[in-house]
Amino acid sequence: MARAVTTKQKIMFTAAAWSIGLLIFFPILWTVLTSFKTEAQAINDPPLFLFFDWTLENYSVVQERSNYMKFLWNSVIIAGGSTLLGIIIAIPAAWSMAFTPSRRTKDILLWMLSTKMLPAVGVLYPIYLLFIELGLLDSRFGLVMVLMLINLPIIVWMLYTYFREIPGEILEAARMDGASLKEEILYVLTPMALPGIASTVLLNIILAWNEAFWTLNLTAANAAPLTAFIASYSSPEGLFFAKLSAASTMAIAPILILGWFSQKQLVRGLTFGAVK
Repeated sequence: MARAVTTKQKIMFTAAAWSIGLLIFFPILWTVLTSFKTEAQAINDPPLFLFFDWTLENYSVVQERSNYMKFLWNSVIIAGGSTLLGIIIAIPAAWSMAFTPSRRTKDILLWMLSTKMLPAVGVLYPIYLLFIELGLLDSRFGLVMVLMLINLPIIVWMLYTYFREIPGEILEAARMDGASLKEEILYVLTPMALPGIASTVLLNIILAWNEAFWTLNLTAANAAPLTAFIASYSSPEGLFFAKLSAASTMAIAPILILGWFSQKQLVRGLTFGAVK
């Protein structure tokens, strides 16, 4: 039975939701606004919100100083490549855990997720030496592999959750019709779990796009993504907040646009199977 919600409660919940949303979004808004200020206005006390001399000078300086498109392309390859590779590996793994479970399935999932609890700096030194030995230092392939392995537990866990919502009888019917294991996964399971797979892809692209620790420590110039592009605006002379904000805005703009246009798919995937 649905719970009755009064108009007053709706107004209160709506106001609370907008307040929380604006609070979360405010740092991004402030970064964007600061990118259009001069350096003097960026550190003005009290801070200037809207009433300042708008300028595009910072974006011009950033474009002249750095090859933005190179950093952007590296981010696209690293984030997209690591997510795609992770999905290819995770779909069969999540299928086996969801439809051929054992008593140890949840233990394995918990063990996989526990690897995310390890501080990244704890394994930096051995991975750094391994990269040097294999010649993967400052390479996009090396970063794709590292970010894929870092996010793989999350991908498997999410896909396992979505696959568990699919009735096993459907797969059994496909087997009775003569479907092979490959056909069962590709043509039956994957299309049915597409909303969940899409939300997993989007979430992991965002995680890989925003990864800074590994990209800063395992790259120098050739494979440096947009996180390194932002970090390059921290200099011994100090922080140039307006130019740093312009660089940050240019770095987050592609992923913001992607999130904006795919928000319906993301919400649909995150609520996949919530209602029987």
